[in-house]
Amino acid sequence: MATTMASRITSSAFKHRKLCLSLRLKVATSQQYGRSIYTTGAHLKDLYWNDKATEGEPMFDKILIANRGEIACRVMKTCRRMGIKTVAVHSEADSMAVHTRMADEAICIGPAPTSQSYLVMDNILQAVKDTGAQAVHPGYGFLSENTKFAANLADIGVQFIGPNSEAIRAMGDKIESKRIATAARVNMIPGHDGVVQDAEHCVHLANEIGYPVMVKASAGGGGKGMRIAWNDQECRDAFRLSSQEAASSFGDDRMLIEKFIDNPRHIEVQVLCDKHGNGVWLNERECSIQRRNQKVIEEAPSVFVDPLMRKKMGDQAIQLAKAVGYDSAGTVEFLVDSKKNFYFLEMNTRLQVEHPITECITGIDIVHQMIRSAKGHELAYTQHDVPVDGWAIECRVYAEDPYKNFGMPSIGRLYKYIEPLHIPHVRCDSGIQEGSQISIYYDPMICKLVTYGDSRTEALDTMVTALDSYVIKGVTHNIPLLRDIITEKTFVAGDITTKYLQTVFPDGFQGKVLNEVETQELTALTAAIFAKEQLIARTFSNQDRVPMKKDLPMSWHLSVSIADKDVDLSITKKEGRFEVQIGDRVYKVSDTISFSNPLLDIKVDGHSQLIQLTQRLGGGRYQIRFQGTVFPVSVLDQRTAMLYDFMPEKVEIDTSTVILAPMPGMLKSVCVTAGDSVSEGQEVAVLEAMKMQNSLVAAKTGKIKKVTFKAGDTVDEGDILVELE
Repeated sequence: MATTMASRITSSAFKHRKLCLSLRLKVATSQQYGRSIYTTGAHLKDLYWNDKATEGEPMFDKILIANRGEIACRVMKTCRRMGIKTVAVHSEADSMAVHTRMADEAICIGPAPTSQSYLVMDNILQAVKDTGAQAVHPGYGFLSENTKFAANLADIGVQFIGPNSEAIRAMGDKIESKRIATAARVNMIPGHDGVVQDAEHCVHLANEIGYPVMVKASAGGGGKGMRIAWNDQECRDAFRLSSQEAASSFGDDRMLIEKFIDNPRHIEVQVLCDKHGNGVWLNERECSIQRRNQKVIEEAPSVFVDPLMRKKMGDQAIQLAKAVGYDSAGTVEFLVDSKKNFYFLEMNTRLQVEHPITECITGIDIVHQMIRSAKGHELAYTQHDVPVDGWAIECRVYAEDPYKNFGMPSIGRLYKYIEPLHIPHVRCDSGIQEGSQISIYYDPMICKLVTYGDSRTEALDTMVTALDSYVIKGVTHNIPLLRDIITEKTFVAGDITTKYLQTVFPDGFQGKVLNEVETQELTALTAAIFAKEQLIARTFSNQDRVPMKKDLPMSWHLSVSIADKDVDLSITKKEGRFEVQIGDRVYKVSDTISFSNPLLDIKVDGHSQLIQLTQRLGGGRYQIRFQGTVFPVSVLDQRTAMLYDFMPEKVEIDTSTVILAPMPGMLKSVCVTAGDSVSEGQEVAVLEAMKMQNSLVAAKTGKIKKVTFKAGDTVDEGDILVELE
């Protein structure tokens, strides 16, 4: 089928070459397939399909996507534009997932655990045969960098939409990739050129290299299977935990070790190659904002990279790609020090999570080019055709609690979910919808929220509005942390490294700290919400809790409590607004409050404030999301406020004698039994959640009284795992 939306759009037709695709999915009914599918809702003024024409090119008829969630939806979107039918594979848990219903066909490949479904090569190969798919796009993670999978597809005459298996093998093995990169004259980090045999070998090598060192898996990526060690004991622990994590995530527990470059930037270069020896680099992405070696916020281009440095990094990336005969989309990652020296880190031989921001500043659909390359077509671009047009920011919105080590997974059902697609220049790559379940089995990513602008300032300003407008209920999410970073002064200045979070939040993320003006604005807003509720209650004819009198005064004297601060105020209802007096200051709050939508856009003294009324708890108690953070706020009349002084204080529970599960997950191991003596900081269990290993330690020295769970058990957040006497 000829491409329906890919007719060539030149730069003269549009000022900006960008691909700001909104992946918000809306239900439609397909008579053709007799089942629900999904169509795309997008702002057409932001949807610049600016790729060069594929009209008349031979193309695949049907592609199977060997992945799930947002990346499966992302690939299907491009396939649909190209007129290609798609096949979704899914676990039993994903039978009603968005990607499953978005595809033209769907086939179940096993139970919920990835080791029994998305990682089972034979089941996916059988699905390929059963559906007659001509090609497979692996997305990222799972089997995307599995050489055996790519080779097995070739054996049955099915095209793998990615690099050839030899390139995957060479670059997927971090040890061999370093040797090849060295031969290709790519800048290298000092380290051991070989596999680490065991924990003691790791310690020996670390002492030769010099601490700090990075211990990481030879296979895989995504921040899994890697840890920093600053001494011998940390080195032993890093080897043990990382090798276990690598075996669980990638089926390969080989480890390597290298010098850890302190305070670097993480900058990567996107490359595109074809099967004819052509290759281009699509500029760089800054990925320095990380927690536990996993990226949180990315941007393209980088404020740190000048044109000369960009060319040097790009040229080295292409040198490496050509050295291994690379023939698809890939990413070469570098660590960069303060003097702009850059060192090869690894090459990801797949589509990268953060690829949307590169698409926004170049106008090139990378998935489209991967499919064309896999079919054998030459690249439609030369290096001269690749622009740096504007600025793009990506925030990874996760189902995580940012107050726990910058993000511990959260699970639950999304009972309210609204993406901020009403805002121009916003793109949401997601694979969920209202009603979706976030489970312990898969990555906790909810959405890749992308904003675009002519400048970095525009992109950041749009991101602030988008984060404030994003409605997510049912799980804890990391928007408070993202919102704080986006507006934090050193980030806004571009003065960042991979240690940004530890530097800016040395005691962990505590939420937005309100200054006096912000506290008073939130106080005024909450007082107006309370007053609006009182006015609505007066209209009820079947309730007697508020007297039904038209001549009741339109003013209240209230006490508002926010963040342990009590503020006394008076509020008066006037035509179209509330006037809130706090001390000598009067705030004018517009009466645009509607309780039908959790997102409220209210003007305070003429300027707009976006807040979310996340919960109305009754009795004048609210949960309000203000500038990213949720604040518990209570509003009391004068009499009730006086009575509160006589309420007993809540006694804090002593948690030092128990080890609680910090998140839902599965216990990989329990290291103690009843009667054992433990020291403060000693490991008592290892909890695996969403493919990450977490070591749980005793808070104090003592004797084990009770062990509640055993290895292999699934636990919920807050479950007591171990009790001390």
